[in-house]
Amino acid sequence: MRFRISGICVVIAVSPSHALDHACRPDCGACCIAPSITSPIPGMPQGKPAGVRCAQLDNDLRCAIFGRPERPACCSGLQPQPEMCGTTRVEALAWLTRLETDTQPAAVSR
Repeated sequence: MRFRISGICVVIAVSPSHALDHACRPDCGACCIAPSITSPIPGMPQGKPAGVRCAQLDNDLRCAIFGRPERPACCSGLQPQPEMCGTTRVEALAWLTRLETDTQPAAVSR
């Protein structure tokens, strides 16, 4: 699986046996909150900072533009996996937040 966080392409290796049997958990939305998204999103033309709820995340924690052409490719390409989602929403938020932090570009010294 490959997606961009903070402009960096991140590849996550997942076992093929898990790829088909894991579905998005209801009432989660972690992948729409924790990571930054640099692509324009309807309602967020500059993208989305890490830790900020996506403007397209509805009250049921589902994507309002799921399956529509205006949904960013980084979102439609992201597939839920047990390694990323954990067993709870809290675990998913923690994993994605850690990934976001670990993939931040190094600060430039002046």
